[in-house]
Amino acid sequence: MSTTEQLELDPAEVQAFAGRAVADAATWMATTMTMFGDRLGLWRALADSRPVTSPELAARTGTDERYLREWLAAMTAHGYLTHDPGAGTYLLPPAHVPVLATESPAHIGGLHQALYGLTGMLDRVLAVFRTGGGVPINAYPRDWFEGLERFSAGWFDHLLPQVWLPTLPELEAALRRGADVADIGCGRGRALIRLAERYPAGRYTGFDVHPESIAAAEAAARAAGVADRVRFECLDVSGGLPGDYDVITTFDVVHDAADPRGILAAIHAALRPDGRYLCLDINSSHRLEDNRGPVAAYFYGVSVLYCMTTSLAHGGAGLGTCGFPEHTARELCTAAGFGTVRRVEMENPFNILYEITH
Repeated sequence: MSTTEQLELDPAEVQAFAGRAVADAATWMATTMTMFGDRLGLWRALADSRPVTSPELAARTGTDERYLREWLAAMTAHGYLTHDPGAGTYLLPPAHVPVLATESPAHIGGLHQALYGLTGMLDRVLAVFRTGGGVPINAYPRDWFEGLERFSAGWFDHLLPQVWLPTLPELEAALRRGADVADIGCGRGRALIRLAERYPAGRYTGFDVHPESIAAAEAAARAAGVADRVRFECLDVSGGLPGDYDVITTFDVVHDAADPRGILAAIHAALRPDGRYLCLDINSSHRLEDNRGPVAAYFYGVSVLYCMTTSLAHGGAGLGTCGFPEHTARELCTAAGFGTVRRVEMENPFNILYEITH
């Protein structure tokens, strides 16, 4: 007799969980259709919040009307669009526009592009699930990295200069004077480029292990007109940073590093005595029971599909997305030789910000 047969199951509990599981599957489908809307420019075409018919939208976007009509139905059923059956029109409500259609702190188009990129990695991750090891960072598609840049653009374009830095007066004063700044795990360079635009007296260097991201960062710096004070280098800094710096930053980097202890030790060694290390990482707890709900579930899923597996692919620690919470951050930073780890007060469901000094 199976364990299930031995138990007396409550049919109402079974039915309730079945309903939840079906709803979760429906959410996955809605997210997939939302990715299509981002990929095909459909949300941008709906951004004026004016009613439009499916033939009109098909002509505007260069898409097939029959497919588009089915997509519109899916998005209406999920509550992302409204539908006027009499006029046969569809409308993107104004409150949905900044989330789906235009660049803003609330925009999640980059998240959808990144998830679109991750869908192509499922077979690779399934394989290492059985064998151990991991999927290396250079196996991931361009959509993943471009999507991450778009998703984090809200931080660097709106939160870093206007919200975070004003809470760090000593660090911001150093930037205004003209600091030597290093960004580790710089990706496609957006954070340094924004800092260089706002604080032109500084000298900025970005380091990353992904050559394609470094090439994109260099092109972006040239396009922004800041290449005279921003440079990028493809380098694993866990063995040491070249030079020393007034300000060092990591933005959602330490938790998926192959050698987080090595990176923190390198930062400590390269940070000048009165320098400041600005560390943004995931808002989570070191206790699984505290990490509940949709956001935590998303973190753990991304960990399996990227953060943990890319670290393990290089023989790394495999901390995972939730692997550098405040408890661990304080422990590892103290072990690296830092004297002060200050959590910056801010309300953010995704991230915690720390100012760390000698």
